[in-house]
Amino acid sequence: MSLLATTKMSSKGQVVIPEDVRKSLNLKTGDQFVVIGRGDAVILKTISPPAFEEFTDMLDEAQRQAKAAGLKRSDLNRIIRDVRVGK
Repeated sequence: MSLLATTKMSSKGQVVIPEDVRKSLNLKTGDQFVVIGRGDAVILKTISPPAFEEFTDMLDEAQRQAKAAGLKRSDLNRIIRDVRVGK
């Protein structure tokens, strides 16, 4: 399987990722991408949700930072309430 192929853009701006590339990268229908344009290059980067362990690590880090900043649960509840009412 090759990771080098050519394709072209349709009149609607759609680009087909060639089958060999899709298979090599295990791309599936519905996969989402970030599209980056730089110079004459277009880069597609797949978006994937973090693994549960990564989410847990991010949550632990957020809790550490909140504690270090002196935030209390009542502060968070107030902030959430203010955002919901549009303050």
